[in-house]
Amino acid sequence: MTRILISLTLALVAACFVPSCQTAPPIGFEDTPEVQLQRTDLYNQLLSLLPEEQQKLPAAQAEARTLADASYKAAAAIGRINQPRRWPAWRNNVLVNSLSDSALERGLCWHYQHDMYRELRRLHLQFFNIGCCVYKKGTGREHNCIYLTPVDNSWPHAVILDAWRLGGRLLFIPKEDIDTEDWQDRANSTEWLADVYPVGHRYPIEHWATVRDDEDWNLHHPSYTAAGQNTKQGKRMYDNMRRGLRERNGKPTPY
Repeated sequence: MTRILISLTLALVAACFVPSCQTAPPIGFEDTPEVQLQRTDLYNQLLSLLPEEQQKLPAAQAEARTLADASYKAAAAIGRINQPRRWPAWRNNVLVNSLSDSALERGLCWHYQHDMYRELRRLHLQFFNIGCCVYKKGTGREHNCIYLTPVDNSWPHAVILDAWRLGGRLLFIPKEDIDTEDWQDRANSTEWLADVYPVGHRYPIEHWATVRDDEDWNLHHPSYTAAGQNTKQGKRMYDNMRRGLRERNGKPTPY
């Protein structure tokens, strides 16, 4: 738990170098000295998951570095797109679970889970797998994240990545701090998202796996279905994708 507290403290300090801690990570946040240290820490944690003989392989080291850097860059970009208005992140849930004109499009923990999975599935990985997990499933404290584990091992031999708690400022939980009484693998979510986002996909960062029903905020449709495409949120998603691709000259991400 000491490592979690240190990581949280560093993230909070880095988050608050802007006047208000209610905003998304500013552009360049992921490259600040504080976050560079966190990226290196995550790299070391990922490498330690691998068998000792693999840890010495340049290809494995390069992949761990790529994953660590991409995780922080993706989380920050996702936070900027979701634009949280309240701090801490859970206070945004009220704004997301609303049908008012001032409602936020996204911002729930499982939105960030889907988005992080989408971003890391762009990578062609040889040594690591991406999975989904849940904290205290079925309770009022339920919280969804993704995790990374070696291809020759499985949950809970993993590192959990949490992009939601600090609104795009990534936190991670190393394998020795994962309490399996609270955290569970969520294989069904992983299987479903793997079908939506194949390895090496080119979906823009504005793409959402699900979109909200026009009338029932608790009902979501897969975005690729007719029901999803015909919702107001589904139509806005496609507008956002087209605008983002134009602004980035066809590049799927802003990082």
